Amino acid sequence: MKIVMPGGTGQVGRVLAEALRRRGDEVVVLSRGAPREPGVVAWDGRTPGAWMNEIDGADAVINLAGRSVNCRYHKANLTEMLASRIDSTRAVAQAVEAAARPPRVWLQASTATLYAHRFDAPNDEASGVIGGDEPDVPGYWRFSIEIAQAWERELAAANTPHTRKVAMRMAIVMAPDREGTFGILHRLTRLGLGGPIAGGAQYMSWIHDRDLARSALWLLDREEMEGAVNLAAPEPLPQREFMRALRAAAGVPIGLGGTRWMIEIAAALHRTDTELLLKSRRVVPSRLLGAGFRFDFPSWPAAARDLVARMG
Repeated sequence: MKIVMPGGTGQVGRVLAEALRRRGDEVVVLSRGAPREPGVVAWDGRTPGAWMNEIDGADAVINLAGRSVNCRYHKANLTEMLASRIDSTRAVAQAVEAAARPPRVWLQASTATLYAHRFDAPNDEASGVIGGDEPDVPGYWRFSIEIAQAWERELAAANTPHTRKVAMRMAIVMAPDREGTFGILHRLTRLGLGGPIAGGAQYMSWIHDRDLARSALWLLDREEMEGAVNLAAPEPLPQREFMRALRAAAGVPIGLGGTRWMIEIAAALHRTDTELLLKSRRVVPSRLLGAGFRFDFPSWPAAARDLVARMG
């Protein structure tokens, strides 16, 4: 297959591109930066251009474009998050609509952040609660949910009758990347700081990098799968249990935690936001499981052991 991947230079793009190339697919990455290697084509993420020729005749497009959420959630960054997602999705839609031979499937990045901050029950695609109205949720958390909803609306609005569309609502991807989420948590754990945050009752929804790749490739080939699909391991768990399992995998007996105000200060110093640590994400992949997909790493302790071993 020929697969075009807008925004494929980040962690998720690297994971998917490696898996696709390993099975023999051709991957063309669309990047806002200047192309520095074969298989990378320039685009601006907004306007029509020569890059559209790559989509015409391709078998699939996997759109991962959008500003990173690993930043402070102030107005300018939130505005850029929204614009980068809407503009790039609209640009891909224009390319698919204009193609003489449109791709048969379009996998579009989305996020499990869409769901409510809750502890009582898991969120799946059919019965999950879309967030934003919870009384204890800060206003800027609501805006991130609105961004996710607008992102999916833009995908749904695309007039692509010959192209199947899937919104991949991804949980936090755990990969042995020193600059990624797992790398940061692993480093904190080894320093003795891998304890519960603000009590640790908030749920962590996650997906192992190999299951992320396997599920995305599986969705490419399953003609009956369209619409929203949760890409998350089937066993989310409270943050305190998540960190306990990571400490066990890393061989670290203790882990100091932190209060909410301590996390607020740490997030400000690292130019990131507390939503990534404090929001309770309890998301399950009912559609994947119901359609027969089986995870290699459904539970976190085994996933943590594998990731720690691969970190070296």
